[in-house]
Amino acid sequence: MAFVHSLNLVPRVLKGEVNAVARLLTRAEAGSHECRPALDEIFRRAGRAHIIGITGVPGSGKSTLVARLVAAIRQTGRRVGIVAIDPSSPFSGGAILGDRIRMGAIAADPGVYVRSMATRGALGGLARGTLEAIDVLDAAGYEMVIIETVGVGQDEVEVARATHTTVVVSAPGLGDDIQAIKAGILEIADIHVVSKCDRSDADKTVADLKNMLSMGLASARGSWQVPVVPTSAARDEGVAELVAAIDRHWTFLREGNRLEERRRLINERRLLKAGEEILRDQFVRQRNGQVLKLLEQLQARTLSPRTAAERLLQDIHPGDAP
Repeated sequence: MAFVHSLNLVPRVLKGEVNAVARLLTRAEAGSHECRPALDEIFRRAGRAHIIGITGVPGSGKSTLVARLVAAIRQTGRRVGIVAIDPSSPFSGGAILGDRIRMGAIAADPGVYVRSMATRGALGGLARGTLEAIDVLDAAGYEMVIIETVGVGQDEVEVARATHTTVVVSAPGLGDDIQAIKAGILEIADIHVVSKCDRSDADKTVADLKNMLSMGLASARGSWQVPVVPTSAARDEGVAELVAAIDRHWTFLREGNRLEERRRLINERRLLKAGEEILRDQFVRQRNGQVLKLLEQLQARTLSPRTAAERLLQDIHPGDAP
């Protein structure tokens, strides 16, 4: 059976074998129930890596920055896994998946693993299977795992619920200061980055962010002083400072019980997310059965959507999960 083959991949993943990592990631992304025992075992073996989310609006230069950042991290000898989320059509499911091209030479580095994942209609800037992919890379021995999100605006807050350190990238001239407030992105940042700092209007963006932070708009980060790091990927400026800021935040989390608390919040979110996915799958399987009957009543307006959903949930039993 398929799940036996997946379980056989686990020892190879733990040894860091790239082919085994790739195969298990493919099965995790597909959401196949047959690979669940393997992913469960991987989860038990993971939990050591520093998970970093890189987010920001489209056009802020996230992919270029990630390439420079990873190259700088590799100079310290650490292995890096990258999960690059690409947008995909909610109709066809097609995605660009061009991150390997944009990231250039780092994709060929044996100490770097780049995985592109399509959102396939998932909300929140993350793809379904992203969290399992993090587990696989973590268990495979990558000390740092970076998630680069699609940059969809206010739903980007999802990345903060899946990572230890959230880096928000802004670019001059995009109105990111206003966008950040509207979307709640300012509050989720552990580190702010202003890319393209070689531009003449970059100083204003840096000053705006620092002013907003000084007004206490990022109080959710507690005693951590959120830094604003200007960078220029074209000139390779500020990247070393960004690595230092990320490492400082990791040290900060590991003091006291902050890291355990962050992990608890991540696990709580994963629990709820898994429950949502199970229910959604159940709904899809019942599309031509109970759902169809309820839709007819909705069309006739003899039943409200809320009541219909409650009746549908009554017909779902834990033993029905795949």
